[in-house]
Amino acid sequence: MTEHKSKDPLHGVTLEMQVTELVNHYGWAKLGNIIKINCFNKDPSIKSSLKFLRRTPWARAEVEALYLDMLEDDSMDDANSSSDDPWGNHRI
Repeated sequence: MTEHKSKDPLHGVTLEMQVTELVNHYGWAKLGNIIKINCFNKDPSIKSSLKFLRRTPWARAEVEALYLDMLEDDSMDDANSSSDDPWGNHRI
């Protein structure tokens, strides 16, 4: 049988994984400035953020959009760094 690969970039990525990666990438303060919700600004934690985001569709959509932007930016950085380095593919 052939495996069907989903075209959804969020397939298999939990909300907890998204929030954790965003916090690791931006930090709570910057994340709170980008997405203006109290769970990122006042006594932030993964647990409280997940509770709020699971009950608030518009906030969850903003987090998912920022996560996708972060992934796109990271993939663009990887592509640019390998093409800018003339010795990147040099073998010793």
